[in-house]
Amino acid sequence: MCVNKVMADASEQPFHSIESAHEFMVVLENVIVDAQGELQSMLDDANNASDERRSEALRLALFKISQLDAHTRKSRRILNDLGLIRSLLVRGS
Repeated sequence: MCVNKVMADASEQPFHSIESAHEFMVVLENVIVDAQGELQSMLDDANNASDERRSEALRLALFKISQLDAHTRKSRRILNDLGLIRSLLVRGS
């Protein structure tokens, strides 16, 4: 197989396995937690400054990031389940 073809395939498929996708989701969860903390701090500052428009925007951002957090956690659990199922199938063959 041509090296260029292998590199093209790798760039089109950044996750070579269920495990690598699972690892990415763990990293993403950590980034989300950090972002939530920053947003909460910004919201506290906006509330202290009585900046209602900014407070409302930050509350919306916190709501959306909490949705993302929930979806990410669910996706990580699904990837974990898929890895377990695959290992059971491989052992069963």
